[in-house]
Amino acid sequence: MTIKEAQAAVDEWIKTYGVRYFNELTNMALLTEEVGELARIIARTYGEQSFKESDKNRDLGDEMADILWVLLCLANQTGVDLTDAFAKNMEKKTQRDGERHRNNEKLK
Repeated sequence: MTIKEAQAAVDEWIKTYGVRYFNELTNMALLTEEVGELARIIARTYGEQSFKESDKNRDLGDEMADILWVLLCLANQTGVDLTDAFAKNMEKKTQRDGERHRNNEKLK
């Protein structure tokens, strides 16, 4: 599925099952909440924290997909074509950082 197809799929789901989009501020709060849930799994899987019983059955991919879902909602609501925005962002990063990371002694 392309990013454009994902944006369309989310929009169709919202129109079919979701009644309407939550407003942008609500979705921003939900995005923050979902990032926190991902951070909890990362901290317990790769960091020093131990799992709580309620965290043991969490799925890393599912939490990432939750973040993507809300981000796609926000893009749809605000008229952002994420395919175009991502392509421009990759070009910006290439122009800005094309040599910087290769020349970073900390990364060698």
